[in-house]
Amino acid sequence: MKLHLPPRVSPKQFQAAMTAFAGVVGRDWVMDSDADRDAYSDTYAPGSTEEWPASAAVAPASVEEVRAIVRLANEHKTPLWPVARGKNLGYGTAAPRLPGTVVLDLGRMNKILELDTKLAYCVVEPGVGFFDLYEHIQREKAPLWMSVPGNAWGSVLGNALEHGIGYTPYGLHARNLCGIEAVLPDGDLVRTGMGAMSNNPAWHLFPMSYGPTFDLAFSQSNLGVVTKAGVWLQPAPESSLEIVWDIPKVEDIGWVVDTIAPLKISGLIDQNVFIPSWLGKMVLKGQRQDFWDKPSAIPEWRVEELLKEHKLGYWQVALRLYGEESVVKAKAEVVKAAMKRNLAAEPAEHWWHPGDYIHGVDTTMGIPSAVPLQMSDWIGGRGAHMGFSPVVPATGSHVLDQMARSRKIIADFDVDFYASFTIGGRFANNVNMLMYDRDNAAEVAKMRKLFDALITETAKAGYAEYRTHLGWMDPVMETFDFNNHALRRFGEKVKNALDPNGIIAPGKQGIWPAAYAEARGRSNTGGKGA
Repeated sequence: MKLHLPPRVSPKQFQAAMTAFAGVVGRDWVMDSDADRDAYSDTYAPGSTEEWPASAAVAPASVEEVRAIVRLANEHKTPLWPVARGKNLGYGTAAPRLPGTVVLDLGRMNKILELDTKLAYCVVEPGVGFFDLYEHIQREKAPLWMSVPGNAWGSVLGNALEHGIGYTPYGLHARNLCGIEAVLPDGDLVRTGMGAMSNNPAWHLFPMSYGPTFDLAFSQSNLGVVTKAGVWLQPAPESSLEIVWDIPKVEDIGWVVDTIAPLKISGLIDQNVFIPSWLGKMVLKGQRQDFWDKPSAIPEWRVEELLKEHKLGYWQVALRLYGEESVVKAKAEVVKAAMKRNLAAEPAEHWWHPGDYIHGVDTTMGIPSAVPLQMSDWIGGRGAHMGFSPVVPATGSHVLDQMARSRKIIADFDVDFYASFTIGGRFANNVNMLMYDRDNAAEVAKMRKLFDALITETAKAGYAEYRTHLGWMDPVMETFDFNNHALRRFGEKVKNALDPNGIIAPGKQGIWPAAYAEARGRSNTGGKGA
């Protein structure tokens, strides 16, 4: 990829910054060749990768090096885009929002600093991946489980900071962060919570501090660079039972949510319950052309055929209970009785006890997997995906309303409907997966228009996404419009106070510092929007 410089940075200034960064990390860890820039582009870019290009990347190995780089970035007025591992497929991977920004690659900071088996937490740096932590727990024979997202090849901290969701009782990953160390935009170092006191042993145990608590201020934000954090882990249960129902019809999702959500809110079900549609299973069975070889969306009559051929319901509920066996059995009876009011078919049941062989990979047991990446092969060619992810109240009526809306919009664009819901208690997270061939220009253009339509129409109904691809960060933030976009104005007041040079991740989540305010809503091609 050719060099794109940050706004108002000359080639001479840029080279001076690269030389300065090399003085901190060594020349080998300043990546500024064309091949390097390609490596930090958006792997699944819906369009040209040069729409969100990095100018270079720099990879520190310690918090001291991060602080030095941030100070030099201020001196050279060169913005930085921090990434933990850059594996956030479908959301921009390692690419920056502002063209020409230097990627601050934290992957070398990959130490597991602490694993406490008694109090069930760990302390990790941003470069620690889910597989790294899982293997460490296994080596230590620690009686602890992680919570992992559907595709777990990324960073533990990066996923939590970007509001990732898992499917265990610890599935709201941002809420499991406890005690953060972060480098501020001027290079200063802060510890949140009880860590604001030197050597406080409760740093990673109590989620608040004295006075304002800032842990979540660093999630999806550009207010600093997180260099380590505590993460709560789940004590390994005495037993676990998975109960699986195939749900026959698309409209059944309404009564399913109305059945599960009250049990989740009451605490009888403690996991985040993941409910994928049939296509979530089909993408693991082959490519689209194996089941429907036409470019048009798979018609309903063919969907019905495929459900019968492959013995699938339109939805699947795979619910897991954890704890002492007699308690799990009692809970299971309550859940099965509740489901039976609308579904006569008996569920499949799979027990687990310590020492049992685990068949395959199960995210509800905290085992990381990259199997969901197979969905990228569904379309064929250089397959890619984006997720449209609004949050709605966890009631059947709200879920049905949102599903009908997104299903119609997606059908209007003649695209396959691939949806899932995660019931987190009072909310339902709805992910609509949009899959495309990156080399098919017409298909990519259609997906971009579809994404625009989904954001606009869903906002009209009063719902918004909780995360999005970097190309749509501005439009999504625009939907948070209460009191003349007070949330954005507040975010930008804080940003400008802490980061007057706009050094850390300008434009992230639609928060633009005054130094780059003119870039709001613009792509590298000079157009408006994504």
